[in-house]
Amino acid sequence: MTTTRRTLLAGTAAAATGALFATPAQAHSRPKPTIVLVHGAFADASGWNDVAAKLIRDGYPVIAPANPLRSVSTDSAYLASILATISGPVVLAAHSYGGIVITNAATGNPNVRALVYVAAFAPDQGETLLGMQTMFPGSKLNEAALDFRPYDTGLVDGYIKKEFFRGVFAGDLPRSTTDLMWAGQRPADARTLGEPSGAPAWKTIPSWYLVARDDSVLPAAAQRFMAHRAGAEIREVGASHVAMISQPAAAADLIKRAAR
Repeated sequence: MTTTRRTLLAGTAAAATGALFATPAQAHSRPKPTIVLVHGAFADASGWNDVAAKLIRDGYPVIAPANPLRSVSTDSAYLASILATISGPVVLAAHSYGGIVITNAATGNPNVRALVYVAAFAPDQGETLLGMQTMFPGSKLNEAALDFRPYDTGLVDGYIKKEFFRGVFAGDLPRSTTDLMWAGQRPADARTLGEPSGAPAWKTIPSWYLVARDDSVLPAAAQRFMAHRAGAEIREVGASHVAMISQPAAAADLIKRAAR
């Protein structure tokens, strides 16, 4: 073996050893992925505030963009355009309807390294929100619980009625909190319920799932079904649909686990 080849092999071995036995300081010096938090319907980005605060405190770059809530294709394209502006690795975390958005927006994006679903929809290609929500019994989000308000020409927005909001959406939060959430809820275009999902990112990107056992919007059985199908790492909490608000530590911990 020539001297040059021995030198090259020695250098390669040293680099490999250094990677395997990096010191804690070296490990912590690596850039952290950007965490993108995506809200769902009847909510806004403020629902992620407590989770975002924990992630920021631990040094993660965090953004929580506004989800337009106009249609699956429109919202997914909008999120994809935001992701295109982020350099480096990304972890996408979504709540509720936000799950179908990240499932579509992340497809084909090599920067997205992990998907985290928090009581969120993780559909396969061709599936719809309404189909997944009603696949198992237990959802209380039905037509009687919704107000429909026309806008534009022939389009309709859906809101949860005040008398149903806490029991359906956030039963483990104080009424004073849910009254404010109801007043500020952002409606979803009714078209989102029946619009088929596209090729799912979870088939090629690792996923994690936080199941909310007391969910009255998306039954826990549906959450488990989608999580197992995606091959996700699963955690469960005793929480309503807004698990990221009532259990922010559990949600933040799962996101950090995905980020690592």
